[in-house]
Amino acid sequence: MSEIICARGVTKKYADGKTVFSGIGLTVSATERVALIGSNGAGKSTLLKCLIGLLPLNGGEVSTLGESIGIRPSSRQLRRLRQRIGVVFQHHGLVSRQSVLTNVVHGKLGLAGAWHAWHQSISRQQWRDDAHEALSQVGLCHKAAARADELSGGQAQRVAIARALVRKPQLLIADEPAASLDPASGRDVMALFSQLSQDSGTTLIYTTHDMDHALEFSDRIIALKSGSVLFDQPTANLTRATLQEAFHG
Repeated sequence: MSEIICARGVTKKYADGKTVFSGIGLTVSATERVALIGSNGAGKSTLLKCLIGLLPLNGGEVSTLGESIGIRPSSRQLRRLRQRIGVVFQHHGLVSRQSVLTNVVHGKLGLAGAWHAWHQSISRQQWRDDAHEALSQVGLCHKAAARADELSGGQAQRVAIARALVRKPQLLIADEPAASLDPASGRDVMALFSQLSQDSGTTLIYTTHDMDHALEFSDRIIALKSGSVLFDQPTANLTRATLQEAFHG
């Protein structure tokens, strides 16, 4: 399988100079589902953002979707990269007073030529059609006209997933997507992520503090602890007892 991400010697420091992690190396192959785990403060969300150029590196280099991210990547490189990635965070960030459909359409706005395309009526209709398709993928077509603030937490996170999918990304990134949801809704959201990535052959990387979500919805688990990789193993080789090492001691 081809490599989607290759990280070598990645180092990140806080503004006060304290090291979050150093010398991180990892690879992610096409179509893999990878869980990043670790206790609060282990740096998993920070590492995820470094891998896609949302945070600058203090050392090392990352190649993601063929774009090289070093200490000083160009703005053009980062734009090209971000246009090919769908991202969902713990807090969905929907515009509460706008419709579900409009929120999903917003996922198109970061793409190349998006603002020019929006002024062409044919493109606007295509965007709406794409948004309806994305909502169908997450089972929420019937909520297209509803305001975002009328949704449950689980429904809102599904809309955030649709907003990421409407970009037709090559890589899906989810940063603690189930953390703010009740257990049932959280599992539903993770199952949806997993199924969508498998159906489309899209690489999925997600952070989680839920060991069950890591074991059930990934092909591989990478654990961070004390500023380095504790283990990087196929999920089939791991147990809850092994995963607990990343959270305790």
